[in-house]
Amino acid sequence: MRIGYPCINRTISCCGNKTFRLKSYSEARLKDTVKNNLACLLQILKFNLEHRLLFFRLTSDLVPFASHPINTFDWKKHFQPEFASIGEFIRTEGMRISMHPDQFTLINSIRKDVLGRSIEELKYHVEILDLMNLDADAKVQIHVGGAYADKESSIERFVRRFDGLDNSIRRRLVIENDDKLYDLGDCLRISERTGVPILFDVFHHRLNGAAEMTDEDCLKYTTETWDSKNDGPPMVDYSSQNPVGVPGQHAETIDLDDFAMFLKHTGRFDFDVMLEIKDKEESAIEAFKLVSNDGRVRLNGF
Repeated sequence: MRIGYPCINRTISCCGNKTFRLKSYSEARLKDTVKNNLACLLQILKFNLEHRLLFFRLTSDLVPFASHPINTFDWKKHFQPEFASIGEFIRTEGMRISMHPDQFTLINSIRKDVLGRSIEELKYHVEILDLMNLDADAKVQIHVGGAYADKESSIERFVRRFDGLDNSIRRRLVIENDDKLYDLGDCLRISERTGVPILFDVFHHRLNGAAEMTDEDCLKYTTETWDSKNDGPPMVDYSSQNPVGVPGQHAETIDLDDFAMFLKHTGRFDFDVMLEIKDKEESAIEAFKLVSNDGRVRLNGF
């Protein structure tokens, strides 16, 4: 088990998700921004290694406007050495990486323009992981998408379009249960038809899931969708309700009692857990302290 957090580190001084407005686009500005973001990413990964946080979700903003038509610069060739170096660090230290495009990446959209942009965005995310020479256990997670007033047709559209994606994308994609439309049962149906692994989102299941399906049940079913040889260990997103926030708002800091109970209930499963907690690395460090004696937890990358 690896413990991780997404995208941003608030402890170190650099910012690895810098971007700029489209109207300010220039090749020079793009180069400077990507150079900064990659340098900061390496600093974050070194911080994580020091604190034995071996799972990290890369920001989608590493390369601003990467999938936008305005960007004709060959950033892949220009920054190939930097990507390769970061990837070597990740592999050498036994770390794991994931990415999560924004909510507008919808391969089951009823609009062709949205579908086209979504596929280009998926290509970009996959290219990042490929440039780092990471194995297929470096995943890109997406939601199933919209229901468009006809959930069954929307599922069919997802299945058909997933099957039509290039293998370079399919091999990295995982789907997660969401908090409103597609629960774990829906994802299991889709996985059975496509073979796509399911990332179990604990908080989403609490908001949109069958009450009789326990966390242990969910891990049992989702673990079976992962091919350990090619996909790596299953991935889990964990958070809890902000006690002073509106329903569905993620906690500001980790509820260690709740997290400990979750780990207890899922003790027979091995998985990598991404903590979607607002204070990022602070909660991840506390979580690692809590579970450092759990036999599943990796004290180093191997």
